[in-house]
This record gives sequence, structure tokens and C-alpha cells, in this order.
Amino acid sequence: MLPVQHAANIVSLGEGMTPLLPLKRLGEEIGIADLWMKDEGIIPTGTFKARGATVGVSRAKELGIETIAMPTNGNAGAAWAVYAARAGMKAVIVMPVDAPKITRNECSISGVQLYLVDGLISDAGKIVGRAVEQYGWFDASTLKEPYRLEGKKTMGYEILEQFNWEIPDVILYPTGGGVGLIGIYKALRELQALGWIGEKLPRLVSVQASGCAPIVRAWEARQKSSEFWEHASTVAFGITVPKALGDFLVLEAVYETDGCAIAIDDDELLREQGAAARAEGTFMCPEGAATVAAARKLRESGWIRSGERVVLLNTGAGIKYPDTGMHEGDILILQPGDSLDLPHAP
Repeated sequence: MLPVQHAANIVSLGEGMTPLLPLKRLGEEIGIADLWMKDEGIIPTGTFKARGATVGVSRAKELGIETIAMPTNGNAGAAWAVYAARAGMKAVIVMPVDAPKITRNECSISGVQLYLVDGLISDAGKIVGRAVEQYGWFDASTLKEPYRLEGKKTMGYEILEQFNWEIPDVILYPTGGGVGLIGIYKALRELQALGWIGEKLPRLVSVQASGCAPIVRAWEARQKSSEFWEHASTVAFGITVPKALGDFLVLEAVYETDGCAIAIDDDELLREQGAAARAEGTFMCPEGAATVAAARKLRESGWIRSGERVVLLNTGAGIKYPDTGMHEGDILILQPGDSLDLPHAP
């Protein structure tokens, strides 16, 4: 079901089969008793991007490609950088200067050629496009090569396998470029074609940030593609994609599963990031936390019904975003001779 033809070409760091965790206390608070989280934060490089990188780099190696180039909001570039290094392949990465510093470090230490652009991922994409045309590098941009998607679809396979092939009712996915959501939908259709599952499909929900929600706007207007989102900005940096190349595929997945698209404010997702950590001990990335806020809203509106099984995709580790999740007011500074005040003791 994956495109690599010879096992000798597989480039792996041990990715795959991430935990599917029940969120009992958080679910009770939200009103969703059967709430689960697929946690991609423990995968190599700390995000689901490793799935696309392992398949994409493996196939590139198999095809004899020596240099890849790609724009990134941070995490994809970090993943492709380390997998390219493991494959002995050269990589050129262009990311916005505001991308999380940790992802910049991952690229730099891997020895790739890293460039920062004073702009958005759309600006980085234009720079990469010109460089690919000039130097003949392989363009590994989202959906400009077919193999990243093949890696991402394994999330769909795993969710169903972990549920013993029982179909959840709703899957919520934080959407930037949307390849993960497209991949999950592709996995579901493939499993149907194989006869492993029946006609029922989970309703797929595309979750975006209010500061960059082109898919949501297109879904609300029942359009087949989105329009460029001007002045995109959100703390959930990984989903700051003003115009996804595969927007029509994301929308198709949502329409064909009777799903929906919903936008979340930054303050809402940051609040839910803390709520999830306190209730379940899970330090979700901001993008993943947006799915918690979305699930709460959709349950309150009745779109998610009582008794339904709901899966949240946490696409990365919260520790990759050191500027979010910090609550200074909760921290007390002590001197070496101080005693703990009883009111603050657990």
C-alpha cells in the first residue's frame, strides 16, 4: 500500500503506530464521553510530518534523487531535513523567519541549506519554485510530489486498526496544507476498496485558526476551492497556510464524509491547550489544541451528538513551541532558605 519498491531504500527513524489515547476527564468536561486523541507528538522529530518524510525521502532515494528543495512552516522542513541526512541526500529548506526556532535548529544541525524569508510559507514557496527551475532540484513541496501523502495516510490505517476496524463517528484534524486530512480520507477509501470496512465513514472536520481560515470560508460558501487569505496570522504556526495547493481535495474529503470546517480563535486554542494538559497530562501543540476547542464548540452546537466516538489529531509535541503553554502566574520564585507556603502546596 506504499510506493517504495525495495526494502533497501526504506529510510526510517522508527516512525509509526503512535498512541490512540482515551481522554476520559477532558471528554466528560466537554460532554463527549467517547473522546480519543491520536498523539503524533511522540513520533520522530515530534510531529506527524515524519510520516510524509519517511515515505517521500525513501522514494526519492529509490528514484536516484540527490537534492530536494521545499518551503515549510517549520515542522515539515525539520522532518525532511533529518530524513534526508539519514538517506545521505542533500536538502534545501526555506521557512518563514517567524517559524519556531526549534524547527530551525533541527534543519541547521542536519546540515541542510537553510534559508529564512521575511514572509509567509507562500513566499517561501515562490522562492523554492524559482530555485527548482534554476538548479533542477526535486521539488518536495506539499502535493507537488505524490509520496508525502502516502506517508500521511498511514494515520488513517492506524486509527482504524487501533479501534479493531470499528469506524469512529468524527475525526477532527488541524488543517494548513491539509495533506494529513487528505491522506486519512484516502486511507478510508482504500480500506473500503479492499473490503476491510463498509460504507460508513467518519465525518471529517477541518479545523483552522480564525487568523487563517481559507478552507472554512470556502466550506461555508459551499465552494470547491479556497481563496488566498490575506494577512494570515496565528499562534498555531503550522496551519498558517493562506492558500493550500490541495484545498479542493480537503474540501472534497469534508463534503464526501458529511463533515464540516470550523475556525478557532487563538485565545480559545491556548485555553484548551492548558485544559487538556491539566485534565489528561497531554502537552498538545497549538494546532492539536485547536481540535479540542473545535470539539467543544461542535458538541455545544449539537453537531457532535451524544454517544458518538470522536478522535482528535494532535499533530505534534507541545514542547516544540516553547513560547506557548507557559503560565508565568503559576510559577513562584523561591530563595534557597524559603519554605513552601501551605496555600500553594498540592
